[in-house]
Amino acid sequence: MHGPLNFSPDRLAEEALRFQQKLGAGLQTLREVGDYDYGASAKEEVWRDGKVVLYRFLGPKAPTAKVPIVICYALVNRPYMVDLQSDRSLVKGLLERGEDVYIIDWGYPDRSDRYLTLEDYIERFLGGAVDHLRAAQGLDSINLLGICQGGAFSLCYAALHPDKVKNLVTMVTPVDFHTDDNMLSNWTRDMDVDLFVDTLGNVPADMMNFCYLTLKPWRLFVQKYVGLVDILDDRKALEDFLRMEKWIFDSPDQAGEAFRQFIKQFYQGNGFVNGGISIGGRDVELGFVDMPVLNIYAEQDHLVPPDASRALKGLVGTTDYSELSFRGGHIGIYVSGRAQKEVPTAIHDWLAKRAR
Repeated sequence: MHGPLNFSPDRLAEEALRFQQKLGAGLQTLREVGDYDYGASAKEEVWRDGKVVLYRFLGPKAPTAKVPIVICYALVNRPYMVDLQSDRSLVKGLLERGEDVYIIDWGYPDRSDRYLTLEDYIERFLGGAVDHLRAAQGLDSINLLGICQGGAFSLCYAALHPDKVKNLVTMVTPVDFHTDDNMLSNWTRDMDVDLFVDTLGNVPADMMNFCYLTLKPWRLFVQKYVGLVDILDDRKALEDFLRMEKWIFDSPDQAGEAFRQFIKQFYQGNGFVNGGISIGGRDVELGFVDMPVLNIYAEQDHLVPPDASRALKGLVGTTDYSELSFRGGHIGIYVSGRAQKEVPTAIHDWLAKRAR
């Protein structure tokens, strides 16, 4: 006899037994996991300014690309998401294709960084890393890969210094912050950011994480942990899960002044579209972005909706603009199996055609 949910007593007993077996196996698996690490590629420090470090990734063979590519990640999470593990690494894919890959690590701001501004992040840190690399390799310009908020920083830098950026790649980068489906923008548009920052100083990482998780509360608070039971007896799957959890909750605090400026000029003012972004007293005009641009967005992105990213096409000054639509979400674009096949190849092939 089955109930309204099509469950018989025998089936319920079978499910309960399976659940108990999974939990029992999980206890053993957890004891065996030990310390799970992240990062698939060796790297070396090549430049530093305080807490901010520029690393060069070291591949199994010397790069064949003549122009290096600098990855500029967001401030809100750690940049090792692009090199999470050997089978989930955008960096590894680029290295295998001969690219010379560098990444900026913003470090962990503390109270001494409370008054860092967007000018510090874009001109001093990003600009300092670019200038170091240009001087070290004797180049006029380098390739820049900006991701999420780091893409917004990269657009600002490219607009202010178009002579120093040979090719620009943006990934899951917000441009129009006022699309109807941009939940983060709707949350922050009426926020009293002055009161917020004046009260807190730096913005605590745990508070930022809670906000991101509540954008999809069922999926991120409940569903994934219920699903965890199914992989408790699979050591590799469990290690992958824990590695991702480590990244999600390994978030730096946000320097208060830079946070204030970013919320006001980008989320509230929608400055790329409406104007009003000022970095160190200089206005940012995307019409000055005249180098080739590849804009990659994710179709199921809940943090940067596709329309928020696609708006770039009508704002940049370049005549060489390309778009790549990726079937996945904001995180899947780095770590999914499809991403490993599609994204590094697309970036490498696009750059190779513009290697002159």
